[in-house]
Amino acid sequence: MQSVASDKAVVELKTRPITHVFGVEIIGLDLREPQLDETIAAIRDLWNRHGIVLLRGQDISNEQLIAFSRRFGELDRHETLKPFRHPEHPELFVLSTIPTDGKPSVSENVGRHWHSDLSYTLRPPLGSIFHARILPEVGGDTMFASMHAAYDSLSDTMKSLIEPLWAVHDYMQVENMKKRDPELVAQLRQANPPVAQPLVRVHGETGRKALYLSEQMTKRIVGMTEKESAPLLRFLFEHSVDPLHTYRHRWQPNDILMWDNRSTMHLALADFAPGARRYCVRTTILGEPSGYLV
Repeated sequence: MQSVASDKAVVELKTRPITHVFGVEIIGLDLREPQLDETIAAIRDLWNRHGIVLLRGQDISNEQLIAFSRRFGELDRHETLKPFRHPEHPELFVLSTIPTDGKPSVSENVGRHWHSDLSYTLRPPLGSIFHARILPEVGGDTMFASMHAAYDSLSDTMKSLIEPLWAVHDYMQVENMKKRDPELVAQLRQANPPVAQPLVRVHGETGRKALYLSEQMTKRIVGMTEKESAPLLRFLFEHSVDPLHTYRHRWQPNDILMWDNRSTMHLALADFAPGARRYCVRTTILGEPSGYLV
């Protein structure tokens, strides 16, 4: 049970852990109703401490999702990812397998490798809030990894080795980029040049350290060639997704899942039948400036 007290109200949130390492579910909260500032503060505290927060059964509209998300910070309007955003709500990133105008959805294969959202930008997001709308009959799960747990379980010698290092995050590393329309790829390349980010990131609200890299986006260590970087990065990639650090989420309709991009990464599994219908939307909450162009 999470409680937050103020002069106006006492807010109690009923919770249960998702895993023994990270993640928490909030039970009994209805996002169709107005939420007190104290409730939002309690959710934010849980989010900071646990990395992912689950709220099931949230039958809310696009407008309600956007309004709830804004309580946690400024929302990205996805200017560098225009092909993927909602046509009426630029604050919504659309993840869909449903064809549009007879053409395959541009986002049908998004997120198929481990990553932290928009780590290749100069203002990587604080977090993402994902709403599951239409789901396959089976499959469509998402994996999450705690990068706090991954960092904490490293040896002191490895921690001292990697803490000064920076790594290049490059959106063009995405594997399914090879399958996309060349004109779309050229547009995405121009809008998303490579960026260097610290290999160990300090959480801005808790002060905890986390690994900050991903197999999908991280290309090399700054100051090293790709060949020189490969052994260290390979070890850190594999260490990050050790089963001891991970959680597999099986979606239910109208799940809201909030993940902290400063302390987790995720992977959308292609574990459903070809042609299965899946439609979800996500808001992205902007974080603090980080990194530099390389």
